[in-house]
Amino acid sequence: MNGNSSPPYRETNSHIHTPYSFSSFDSMDTIFSMALNENISVLGINDFFVTDGYEAFHNGCLENNIFPLFNIEFIGLLKAEQKKGIRINDPNNPGRVYFCGKGLDFPHNPGLIHKLTLQKIKKESQNQIKVMINKLNGLMESIDKSVTLSYDNVKNKYAKGLVRERHLAKAVRQLAVDNYSTPDEQIRFIEALYGGKKSKFPVDESVFLENEIRSNLLKAGGVAYIEENNNSFPELKKIIKLITSLGGIPCYPVLLDDPSGNLTEFENDAEKLHSALSCIGIGCIELIPGRNDLSVLKDFVSFFDSKGYLITFGSEHNTPELAPLTITARGSVPLDETLKEIAWNGACVIAAHQYLRAHGRQGYVLTDGRLSIEQKEDLTELGKNVIEYYLNKRN
Repeated sequence: MNGNSSPPYRETNSHIHTPYSFSSFDSMDTIFSMALNENISVLGINDFFVTDGYEAFHNGCLENNIFPLFNIEFIGLLKAEQKKGIRINDPNNPGRVYFCGKGLDFPHNPGLIHKLTLQKIKKESQNQIKVMINKLNGLMESIDKSVTLSYDNVKNKYAKGLVRERHLAKAVRQLAVDNYSTPDEQIRFIEALYGGKKSKFPVDESVFLENEIRSNLLKAGGVAYIEENNNSFPELKKIIKLITSLGGIPCYPVLLDDPSGNLTEFENDAEKLHSALSCIGIGCIELIPGRNDLSVLKDFVSFFDSKGYLITFGSEHNTPELAPLTITARGSVPLDETLKEIAWNGACVIAAHQYLRAHGRQGYVLTDGRLSIEQKEDLTELGKNVIEYYLNKRN
């Protein structure tokens, strides 16, 4: 390709978690080697609560000629919807909302107040994890007093700073392996933690077993489950304000349909969802197509694209299973070119937003928090040029 032409779209993945929160990837190097093998040109880091991985992500993207998007994810609360039992984009917890910020400033310098806010959110999440570890230790003590977990050990061995439930599930499985010599003994220990319930998976099927451990022990109804303090879930308005203050674009991540075709109460009517998002000034949505039926995805994306929304796709990779980075619909069904181009355009706007902010100019978010929707086409073109210049300059 010469400098005067560019493809109609490039392969993008705007939402991956890294080892700095919890990730399918064992290292940052794995992310970039997979991206190169799959011809991914644009990647977006999207860790929970933290920007700790930005520097390593930026450096890895530079070394591997991949354009970086700097994103973040929070878990918030809509109290009115919680009282009414309305599920947002968490299928199990009414009122709880996952929410992303896209295209944050990099180099990242949040300022003292915002830095303290981020630290408080992180601290609340880690306090919950520490109480869960205490409950796990109480349970394990009744089975085998020689087996125990510590927060510091889990953090140092499995995490890059932020300890999540999935780190605990991994640590529990590894405890069984480290302390018992045969697979039968290892599974008996885990089944004892389950209260005698039989496991469906052997220890060497780590992905499935860790998901089972998390479900049986650490999620709602599990013996080590601790309900999060609502203080650890900021109100959505506060999250949006924090994201814009960090230079980012507020973005609602859509759950959409589950394998049975069900949608949450908040998302089951596209017109009502559009109205609800518009009322709070959100003009950017993101989907994780791997969990959605292709036809449902296409209809939904077509509707929101017609309304002028910025739309991006991602894969998350926040479970133990290491799936490809290339975006597909449920069942690994390939996306069509229209969907890929829409996602590419969304990534280009974020790239343009980052570029303008880095040069001291106004990006997609105006100074009063409104979105520069009338500039969307121009920003799309600018973003394409920024990305192409970046990729070709490094070739």
